[in-house]
Amino acid sequence: MIGIAGLIALLTTLALSLVITRVATTALILTGLSEEAARFQARSAFTGTGFTTGEAEYVVRHPVRRRIIAALMLMRSAGLVTVLISLILSFAGPGTGATKLYRLLWLVGGAAVLWLLSISKSFGRALHCVIEWALKRWTDLDVRDYASLLRLSGQYRVSELQVEEGDWLAGRTLRSCDLHEEGVTVLGILRDDGTYVGVPGADTEIYPEDTLILYGRSSALSELDRRLVGSAGDMRHQQAADEHRAKMVEQSQQEERHKAKRAAEAAHKEGQTRR
Repeated sequence: MIGIAGLIALLTTLALSLVITRVATTALILTGLSEEAARFQARSAFTGTGFTTGEAEYVVRHPVRRRIIAALMLMRSAGLVTVLISLILSFAGPGTGATKLYRLLWLVGGAAVLWLLSISKSFGRALHCVIEWALKRWTDLDVRDYASLLRLSGQYRVSELQVEEGDWLAGRTLRSCDLHEEGVTVLGILRDDGTYVGVPGADTEIYPEDTLILYGRSSALSELDRRLVGSAGDMRHQQAADEHRAKMVEQSQQEERHKAKRAAEAAHKEGQTRR
């Protein structure tokens, strides 16, 4: 009887693990991750394997995703203990060899059914719809990570910048900041009272405790976050603008080379067609 109870507990744990990773995957998708990336990160966190990718670093920097991953890690610890205890109860307890083989067959069969459900597209779509509805109904996970949605790569990214008293940005309008000269675009501003200013105009003022949603090169955004008010900050702004202009010249040259290459390929293809 103890062996049967252990087997039931083990299969129940495996089923719950499947549901938990599905819930976490859907929750991560709601924050803007692609389905493939969300599934991989959820399984990595729950199993404790493979969670060392660049995507993982990006996940833990996102506050909502970080909570989801933390919950998965906690559940993983509890689930591992349950699985070990269940295995001990199922196969180390009393019973004949035939009985234990019978339990093993039940375990393999149950695990196979759960695996088939996990790869079933129809079951996955149905479960996804239910989980998404539940998360939207009872949580505040309607949070989007625009960096993932825009599929940014290379040295460009979208980042949040918390403005503090004494920062170079504090107390300025977007016009006076002239951030576009540095290659930085302000996508939005989250005020300390929770209001959000989308696509702010040039005369929009930046206050301490504001959170800016910025797009630009990683190095430029990091430097801007450290920049303090005063002549040194003004000088650094000018240097950043000069660096951006140099970068634009280099980018323009790359575009010209790319355009010339495409023109040569088109001419070559046209010549082959005429032959």
